[in-house]
Amino acid sequence: MKRVIRTYLPFTLNQIKSSLAYRWSAMLWFFIGLFQPFITYYLWQAIYGSSAGGVLGGLTRDEMTVYVFLSHVVASAAMISIDDLMADDVEDGRVIMNLIKPIDYRASLVSRALGEMLFSLVCPGIFLLVGVELYKGFVLGMGFIQSGRLLLFALSMFLSFLVYVLFDFCFGLVAFVTTYFLGLFLIRSAVLSFLTGQLIPLTFFPEVVQRIFRLLPFSSMVYTPVMIYLGKLQGREMVLALATQAVWVVLLYLLGSFCWKRITKRLVVLGG
Repeated sequence: MKRVIRTYLPFTLNQIKSSLAYRWSAMLWFFIGLFQPFITYYLWQAIYGSSAGGVLGGLTRDEMTVYVFLSHVVASAAMISIDDLMADDVEDGRVIMNLIKPIDYRASLVSRALGEMLFSLVCPGIFLLVGVELYKGFVLGMGFIQSGRLLLFALSMFLSFLVYVLFDFCFGLVAFVTTYFLGLFLIRSAVLSFLTGQLIPLTFFPEVVQRIFRLLPFSSMVYTPVMIYLGKLQGREMVLALATQAVWVVLLYLLGSFCWKRITKRLVVLGG
């Protein structure tokens, strides 16, 4: 275990240093991430303002406010793309260098994604999370989150990160068998913003559709940790949701290993 940490920790640290290398770029990223969720917030405020009822999709106006900002925090920290890195490696021929090095290519990508996740948690995830908690407790009167639920939320968000990155690795393998990846990347981003609950909470869908979505890996990426934070998932439902995340981590890891072995057997690199 120590050997694994010693081998892949530099990938994580180097990614953090890379994100902080340009001060003004890091500051711009911070302020964009800080104010971006306000666009969605005002959109939902307008929707609730024009609605006759105070509850939409099982969420009150106050709960939707928390959902909007928390979904942004989770999405920015957990949904770290590595498929674009894989596509660049394939396009430039650098992937062959990763194959001959005594490291696991997927583990190096996950380590780099972990570094970007930690950077996103600080810039501006922690600030948004603290702000939401203070606003929720003092202004909305919803009370502060208990330490136990906060730990479960953190666990769920880390599982969300693993689910997304492992899924993204499987999706990124498409770059090995196609000559144009950008279009697929844009389609994937649009579809995931819908299926993960980042754009619209899954509770807005019919019950049958909700059950299907909850069994798929996509709800584990954003929807599950946010609902745990809100207290909408408790007891048996919360245990089942966390177990679903853990199962998808294992399944996507096995699927990625299987596809990687098949693709590298037919990989041909010219130049590089």
